[in-house]
Amino acid sequence: MTSGKKIVLDANILVRGVLGERVPDLLERYHHHVRFYTPSQCFSEAREHLPAILNRRSQVDLGVTLQALNALHAIVQSVNESDYAAFEAEAKRRISERDVDDWPLIAIAMALDCPIWTEDRDFFGTGIATWRTRNVEIYLSG
Repeated sequence: MTSGKKIVLDANILVRGVLGERVPDLLERYHHHVRFYTPSQCFSEAREHLPAILNRRSQVDLGVTLQALNALHAIVQSVNESDYAAFEAEAKRRISERDVDDWPLIAIAMALDCPIWTEDRDFFGTGIATWRTRNVEIYLSG
């Protein structure tokens, strides 16, 4: 698909990208030389979960948060299923004992030959390098 440094973002990273401090900082700092990707469904998943998350944080405005999520499209490329469908069977096999609904992230990582950035432990043991926010800068800056 593309060359250069790249990484696939899970929906939980998109949520942190609009509600957190560290993730927005990392995205801003590294988007000029790292390509960030996510399956289209991760933007939908983040949009779906944000209202419940914001209910627990009464000081945050949903409209502003959804605008921030939409702004992430400038930094994080949404990948269509047709671009990674060839990897579906293998991706599902790799994550079948965990959460098979996460297969698109595995498939994109396989298609792009790159790691995944997530806080979800389900990706460990799938044969795809997996980074968490606390240490992803090792990869991004390397």
